[in-house]
Amino acid sequence: MLRTPLRLLRPRLVQPRFYSTEVHSSDDIRVRLMSEVKSALKSKDTVKSTTLRSVLSEVYAADKSASPKISSASIIAILRKAAARRADAAAQYTAASRPDLAETEIREAAVLGALLPPLLPEADVDVVLAEVMKSDEMKGVEGKRALGIMLKGFYARVEKGNADSGLVKRKAEALLAQS
Repeated sequence: MLRTPLRLLRPRLVQPRFYSTEVHSSDDIRVRLMSEVKSALKSKDTVKSTTLRSVLSEVYAADKSASPKISSASIIAILRKAAARRADAAAQYTAASRPDLAETEIREAAVLGALLPPLLPEADVDVVLAEVMKSDEMKGVEGKRALGIMLKGFYARVEKGNADSGLVKRKAEALLAQS
């Protein structure tokens, strides 16, 4: 006589799985990247899928080097660096008379550029730098220390990934030269 376990005879309770729709702010860009990879794979867009996969691998490598997961600002910085690398490579390929390779790099930079949030306009950078210049921290400070304090005050008010750091530094140096 075969004995059947009781758990097999009981009716199965089908319970829906719980999927959270809440996305944490540090994960939103990561989730967007992963969904873009999936859609690129479904549409068989090889340029987009390989580009986004390479960026995701950089994000995963940064995750492993840092103890907690990296923030969305760090992911945006990784995206900006990757886009800048591709734009630089495109310029080098164009200079070397390789328009086919330059076109690929330009397409990859465009894919990454579509994921990036817009940069802070110059007028807003000027406004924030003027606020920092008027703050108490800047009283009696000169030279490179003043530039460091000014940049620190700027990035305390504005997320680093939302502003072009070269532009901010040039504007800060110009403001310090005027005063």
